[in-house]
Amino acid sequence: MADAIKLGILRRLENQPTKNLLARLIIFGLLSQMALAVCLFVPGTVHYWQGWAFFAVNFTVSFIYVVYLYRHDRELLARRMLRKEKIGAQKIILHLMKQLSMILPVVSALDNRFGWSRNYLAPVPWWLTALALVGYGICYFLFIPVMNANRFAASVIQTETGQTVADTGPYRHVRHPMYAVSIVLWFWMPFALGSFVALPVAALIIPVLIWRLLNEEKMLRRELPGYSEYCERTRYRLIPSVW
Repeated sequence: MADAIKLGILRRLENQPTKNLLARLIIFGLLSQMALAVCLFVPGTVHYWQGWAFFAVNFTVSFIYVVYLYRHDRELLARRMLRKEKIGAQKIILHLMKQLSMILPVVSALDNRFGWSRNYLAPVPWWLTALALVGYGICYFLFIPVMNANRFAASVIQTETGQTVADTGPYRHVRHPMYAVSIVLWFWMPFALGSFVALPVAALIIPVLIWRLLNEEKMLRRELPGYSEYCERTRYRLIPSVW
């Protein structure tokens, strides 16, 4: 319910000038945190210390990340707030990503409540949860050099007038550094939430993001001048010397 309300409000504000950005940020932030809290504590229990720790870390790093972008590049932040995909395949991909982002904390919360990992696999040690929380936070800060190198990095797949190919910073090494960091972030989440059972859910993000980037590259080769030449210079998509 919260996610549906959030989407409806943001779509009404999405085409407004940048002056409405702060209102959109507040609405999106509050409703996102509410949705996360519902996923973590309604299916499970409030006696879930890993859930509370993850909630606190997620709120903190998200807040710092947004404040940084708000102070340094509001136009980029507005692009990151876009939610309406125009390409058919990308609409499906975005829907799958939203579903996974809800399923993963729900599965982790149920695991904590019923003890699936503890009873059938092994309990996630506290030190691994702590390490995962740190790793999750670091991933958010790794997004910053990606944003600095690509001011046109919208959350939807599009090209704009005046857009140029991003080929500096992390883009010198791989063509999709944001997706590479996102995959690492997703794999930290089950450990941060104390669940081995949720690992297969996190792994599903890999084929979804691969589908997304391949479809994105097809569009960029067609619509963004110089992108095909960039692909020839930067051979690897996600992992240097691998793929």
